[in-house]
Amino acid sequence: MKVTLFVPCFMDACYPKVGISIVEILERLGHEIECPEEVVCCGQPAFNSGYWEESRVICRKVLKQLERAEAVVIPSGSCGAMLKVFYPELFKGEPEEAAANDLAARTWEFSDFLVKRLGVTDLGAKFEGKATFHDGCHGLRELKTKDSPRRLLEKVEGLELVEMEAAETCCGFGGTFSAKFPMISTAMGEVKCSSANETGADWMVSNDSSCLMHLQGLLDRQGNPLKTIHLAEVLAQR
Repeated sequence: MKVTLFVPCFMDACYPKVGISIVEILERLGHEIECPEEVVCCGQPAFNSGYWEESRVICRKVLKQLERAEAVVIPSGSCGAMLKVFYPELFKGEPEEAAANDLAARTWEFSDFLVKRLGVTDLGAKFEGKATFHDGCHGLRELKTKDSPRRLLEKVEGLELVEMEAAETCCGFGGTFSAKFPMISTAMGEVKCSSANETGADWMVSNDSSCLMHLQGLLDRQGNPLKTIHLAEVLAQR
């Protein structure tokens, strides 16, 4: 099929390798990939801050830009939830309500797209090391994405997957939350890092680069050798 890859703005600016990894994976599976440059933001920062009308200005453009997409894949539970869950809420009672519901039905978080839409769990990936998985809040609580990333990681040759006790605990990033409440955000992140460290893992994996950016910053400041990596980067390894 023709897959439209929606690369979140922070990922485009800071973690382009994630998007490149997804293109490589999906092309190996035989799909055609497009990544429209005009789609730059899902509108979530304004939405989460309570500026719904300002958010709609951005989101209307996204609805128009993606109206012909066969399948929209997003390597982020956070931005994925915005399109799939919050667009229908944001446009309820608005002229774009039907378009928002239609786009939501065609939108997939990356790991769910592989497992639930394509029926793929083994990508022939090879990645040496011990890893633990962090469940981002939007992916876990809004999209109910829990098993898909783990099923994919379990098939990676050379990778030992161990669960941390605080896997489902918020990392403290929360988008604008970390900027408004830095002390609370830092404390929450330190709890997550400590839990991951207790597993003896070499890597903390997630399907949200925003969470990983926050956690890697804390780990670096602690001088902790634990490293973070997006799920797609692991699955792209051969």
